[in-house]
Amino acid sequence: MGLTEIDLHKELKRYFGFSQFKGLQEQVVKSIVHGEDTFVIMPTGGGKSLCYQLPALISDGTAIVVSPLIALMKNQVDAIRGISSEQGVAHVLNSSLNKTEVKQVKDDISNGVCKLLYVAPESLTKEDYVDFLREQQISFLAVDEAHCISEWGHDFRPEYRNLRQIMKRIGDNIPVIALTATATPKVQEDILKNLGIPNANTFKASFNRPNLYYEVRPKTKNVDADIIRFVKQNDGKSGIIYCLSRKKVEELAQTLQVNGVKAVPYHAGLDAKTRSKHQDMFLMEDIDVVVATIAFGMGIDKPDVRFVIHHDIPKSIESYYQETGRAGRDGGEGHCLAFYSYKDIEKLEKFMSGKPVAEQEIGHALLQEVVAYAETSVSRRKFILHYFGEDFDDVQGEGAAMDDNVRNPKKKHEAGRDLELLLKVVKETKELYKAKEVVKTLIGKSNALILSHKTDEHALFGAGKNQEGKYWMALVRQALVAGFLRKDIETYGVIKLTPEGEKFLKKPVSFQMTEDHIFDDSTEDSAASSKAPAAVDAQLVKMLKELRKKVAKRKELPPFVIFQDPSIEDMALKYPTSIEELSNIHGVGEGKAKKYGQDFVDLISRYVEDNDITRPDDLVVKSTGANSGLKLFIIQSVDRKLPLPDIASAKGMEMPEFIKEMEAIVYSGTKLNINYYIDEILDEDQQEELHEYFLEAETDKIDEAMEEFDGDYEDEELRLFRIKFISEVAN
Repeated sequence: MGLTEIDLHKELKRYFGFSQFKGLQEQVVKSIVHGEDTFVIMPTGGGKSLCYQLPALISDGTAIVVSPLIALMKNQVDAIRGISSEQGVAHVLNSSLNKTEVKQVKDDISNGVCKLLYVAPESLTKEDYVDFLREQQISFLAVDEAHCISEWGHDFRPEYRNLRQIMKRIGDNIPVIALTATATPKVQEDILKNLGIPNANTFKASFNRPNLYYEVRPKTKNVDADIIRFVKQNDGKSGIIYCLSRKKVEELAQTLQVNGVKAVPYHAGLDAKTRSKHQDMFLMEDIDVVVATIAFGMGIDKPDVRFVIHHDIPKSIESYYQETGRAGRDGGEGHCLAFYSYKDIEKLEKFMSGKPVAEQEIGHALLQEVVAYAETSVSRRKFILHYFGEDFDDVQGEGAAMDDNVRNPKKKHEAGRDLELLLKVVKETKELYKAKEVVKTLIGKSNALILSHKTDEHALFGAGKNQEGKYWMALVRQALVAGFLRKDIETYGVIKLTPEGEKFLKKPVSFQMTEDHIFDDSTEDSAASSKAPAAVDAQLVKMLKELRKKVAKRKELPPFVIFQDPSIEDMALKYPTSIEELSNIHGVGEGKAKKYGQDFVDLISRYVEDNDITRPDDLVVKSTGANSGLKLFIIQSVDRKLPLPDIASAKGMEMPEFIKEMEAIVYSGTKLNINYYIDEILDEDQQEELHEYFLEAETDKIDEAMEEFDGDYEDEELRLFRIKFISEVAN
């Protein structure tokens, strides 16, 4: 073809408007133009697609591009049509086309108009397509997302396996170019072997994205609050939050919206129209945050995504690398924050247990790498690059300090003796146990399984009593990561010694254990428990109660009608200084905040200023409440005057639990008119007597009312009347 270099630059300018190639692009383009097999490993955002688009546009014949994603193909076809005067320059050939459309595609190929033909691998198995393509001039075959060929790739597609056979039928000497954005050394080898291009020119760009900052935080019960705080600190910046389940995507998007963040959900369960609307809103910056499953991001070319958050840790380092790689494509800042809890890993393992053993084996191996990444104390960047077969100098390397582990090194201590004891226990209990039983044996606790094997009579039972269970659990995980132990796939999770472990037992050496138990789930909420519980400000409680008394007197109401004690205490913990913040306080709600709140927030604002108080930055996270649906259901059912026991049983609730829900509704300022039901259970005199009582009472406590009436009323009657009272008098 003899294109000179000047020509290549001219063509690059002519088609794409760039005057310079980026990174390895020029070498790759030359290799393809010269008709040589080519293998390109280039991280997302490195300009991978140009590598085959430019050669296709300037070569004779049509290039076949195999891609797994219909949406991606469509995007690319539109983009190429945009840079050419010919509408037929690029086509998609798949099952969605009708006869007329297929004929158009074939004509454009025969006439030499079509330069790029995008196909899914399945389309290439159709006899008439193969027969047709055999007659045409094919410039080369490009296999995009080539890692789909390998079952060790994170997105294995069996139909990719047959590409080699299909190509042979279309033509013998067609050059092949394979491209992937992520591939470990094992996957690279698979690709070359399966496509039959062992001698391809291989071009590998660095996987280092020096502008990305990697951070892993423990996932606690308050993870939503942590995320909201992070997003608020990055106000106005674009971000993506990945969750594993559609349900979580919906919930989190809603929680963000309620807390004043412009966010939308995105997952495969939404209809196509909604999906593309949400995608456009993100691209056009009508919203800041997309909460998504991994269905989102394919072909998203937004250069200024400033943060990617993983609410759930992904199934493999490849997925993690690809998803975090959507941040900072323009070279600007990109913060990659993942929340990690070992419970999530166990959940993912459970999902796998139904799959064929070979698949499970691979899945577990990939997951173990993710655990190792999350729990490692070395530079995360070094860890990721090592995974992709690339060395990184974590002192001098570009982006070396962009990493939470490097900025805050974790303490380590010598644990060689403990590791030896752990491995001994695994060996001497005949490698029968999962981690839980191994730890129980070490600390001397038994369960049915341990008793059935008589392990409780073994000399080593309780040999590690001097440390807590969670210490040993952390050591088990670090020993798994370090390769001394492995989880057996066949028996799902039973722990076995590796040859490395055997070697260690014969000749124990030093082992540095990271003092890093924040990720241990045997404590309910380890990060939270490490902070002392915030103390309620007693001085402020006193002042708020005095104010409550004053307001109550003025309105001629008992104080508890204004705000209940738990609400007052919550105010003295969180210092709300606006009506909006007040409406998030426990048991307050919007109606009540507006009705009685102004005096209270004024008092709190003055108090905060006078005493120079730093308010908690996570002031209040509004919950959409998983129960907002329940609340609505109760309000609507009461409006329709349905019998209360029927409403309760419709939601599978017992009466006491149902009454509690109604109390929460009226105490936070919403009216519930249950007179129709009260009239059935209490006569006029009884109602009057109870009304008088609550109006005069110091407190609305039910046990005090029970004492006062000495058995005249049931607990349930009193609680229901109290709901009527609060609803009418306070709301």
